[in-house]
Amino acid sequence: MHAPLLEVSDLGVSYDTAAGRVTAVHDVSFSIGRGEVLAIVGESGSGKTTTANAIIGLLPPGGRIETGRVVLAGSNLVGRPESELRAIRGRQIGLVAQDPAVSLDPVKRVGAQVAEVLSIHGVAKGEAARARAVELLEQAGLPNAAVRARQYPHELSGGMQQRVLIAVALASGPQLLIADEPTSALDVTIQRQILDHLERLSRELGVAVLMITHDLAVASDRAHRILVMSEGRVVEEGRARELLGSPGDAYTRRLIASDPSLNSYRTAGLHVLPGEAQGDDTALVVVDSVVKEYGHAGDRRRESRRAVDGVSLAVLRGETLALVGESGSGKTTLARLMLGLTPVTAGTISFDGHVLSRIDGKDLRALRRRMQIIYQNPYSSLDPRWTVAQVVEEPLRVHRVGSRAERHARARELLEHVALPATMLKRKRSELSGGQCQRVAIARALALGPDLLVCDEPVSALDVTVQDQILRLLARLQQELGLTMLFISHDLAVVRQIADRVAVMSNGTLVELQQTEALFESPQHLYTRQLLDAIPGKRQVPAGA
Repeated sequence: MHAPLLEVSDLGVSYDTAAGRVTAVHDVSFSIGRGEVLAIVGESGSGKTTTANAIIGLLPPGGRIETGRVVLAGSNLVGRPESELRAIRGRQIGLVAQDPAVSLDPVKRVGAQVAEVLSIHGVAKGEAARARAVELLEQAGLPNAAVRARQYPHELSGGMQQRVLIAVALASGPQLLIADEPTSALDVTIQRQILDHLERLSRELGVAVLMITHDLAVASDRAHRILVMSEGRVVEEGRARELLGSPGDAYTRRLIASDPSLNSYRTAGLHVLPGEAQGDDTALVVVDSVVKEYGHAGDRRRESRRAVDGVSLAVLRGETLALVGESGSGKTTLARLMLGLTPVTAGTISFDGHVLSRIDGKDLRALRRRMQIIYQNPYSSLDPRWTVAQVVEEPLRVHRVGSRAERHARARELLEHVALPATMLKRKRSELSGGQCQRVAIARALALGPDLLVCDEPVSALDVTVQDQILRLLARLQQELGLTMLFISHDLAVVRQIADRVAVMSNGTLVELQQTEALFESPQHLYTRQLLDAIPGKRQVPAGA
């Protein structure tokens, strides 16, 4: 049994809003032992991040702890002045945030950012701090740490940036590490590496880890215990194996049923095969020996980089072809080439028999009406100043389709297609949830009646229950409208649910292309096997850990 390091008792948190005081967390209680990993899971708005922020004393303006105690190593943190909490943060409690691009200073070398923490907390200064920073980066799993320490954040990959955050969080030797969605935006292979490092550091250094996540598969793999929250309350708590194997609450059962990584089967009614037709006569898009090179502006001595290297494939009418691979594999670049948004360096891409590089002007504009894209982040892809009606009607206005009344009627029809009420037409982005925003983005993409729908990581930023809803919606729309879909994702568990065929990319090349079940049951390429092995939900921490 772990000795309690952190004890949270009857925690209540509220926020000031335009409608008055609103309670966000109700009577939350739990404890974490030294060297233990506790995962708090739940949908957006469940109160899990608010709980973590209350523990570390980082509630946003208008937020305050109304009731309860937060006891760390025998000392109550509630009511302590900010000067004392500032000394505790970093020194006793470390934080690994979700987005390193926001958390790291873009104009400061990463080694200096780690050394700064050491200096602030009086652990080391000057040359000693710089040397210790390199050691910490190495401990966090950053390769060539001495070289990386002299680089800026933009020179590192997402996984490397996240390792820098781990080094920053561990710099002063904290007893408790709060990891708030530390891997949700990362590829499965990088995700596994980051989680492996957190697990090893917890085990070797005895650090307690509070992991905030909406991914039950990750919690299943990494946590000793799981705390399930919904609407600001704890609905269930237990050891990971027992809770996920026999959940007692209906909400927990719904979360488990919605998580693709915990369900190797395909969701009923989600996947529809388009048929067995093959060949160019049934293909909507044909990619033939395509190369895309990017040069180095202002430096002719450096060689150009091939983002896409000799790729050939066909997207069949009515099918869903998944394009998978790690960040930098070339999958998004290939999608942009297929949409005619980026010119090819060599090779050809044909859309419904038209070679994109041989047409331009009005002809290309007319062809683009038949191709639409749904982006990963629904918040950044919608104009915050516009109403839903303006967003959905925009493609119709741009292409001068219909009168104002006809466009408005079309917008109402499209919202009905994506299962949103017509009353949403008057709302703005800030008044919508993440799932609602993505449904609006889908409605906009369907406005012109496209033949090809490119979905670029359309559900990776969503909770598993909302993710499940969006995937079901896409499958239904494909069946009803006869859409052809290119589905870009790094999440193979999601791909297994929705794709007819899977194309795997690595370093700009196509390494494997198979029917979905054949690829999952018998992957041919080593890289594909590595991707499949990294899918979370296949391992569990020892029951006695």
